[in-house]
Amino acid sequence: MSAPPKSDVPVITPNDLAEADGFVFGFPTRFGMMSAQFKAFLDATGGLWRTQQLAGKPAGIFYSTGSQGGGQETTALTAITQLVHHGMIFVPIGYTFGAGMFEMEQVKGGSPYGAGTYAGDGSRMPSELELAQAFHQGKYIAGITKKLKAAA
Repeated sequence: MSAPPKSDVPVITPNDLAEADGFVFGFPTRFGMMSAQFKAFLDATGGLWRTQQLAGKPAGIFYSTGSQGGGQETTALTAITQLVHHGMIFVPIGYTFGAGMFEMEQVKGGSPYGAGTYAGDGSRMPSELELAQAFHQGKYIAGITKKLKAAA
């Protein structure tokens, strides 16, 4: 599937998700949906679903596509179904990134659903604007997660 070689980044198991207070899931897009590898990971969370261990936890998503017509918004929309079945709270970034959401002078991925980038054939790296949007998303979701945890 043209995936890069494995790195030394630690790999989590589906059951590790129960330990988290919130999530920001990221994945590449394949034909307008999350990649099969990430779908398989979520499919392995059946035990967590059965016991609703992820219910009430906030979750956001970010993604990459090969082109501007590669399905960034459809990827987000189809990924939300996974969160809903677990009872997670989907946290979009909306237009909270401000002027960066309206940038028209440079190529920028992402949408109100979450941060994104255009990877092309895999050689394009995220732009500074795309990285700033992703950082904003992480900070935004972390703030909401912290508020929810304090209220519990």
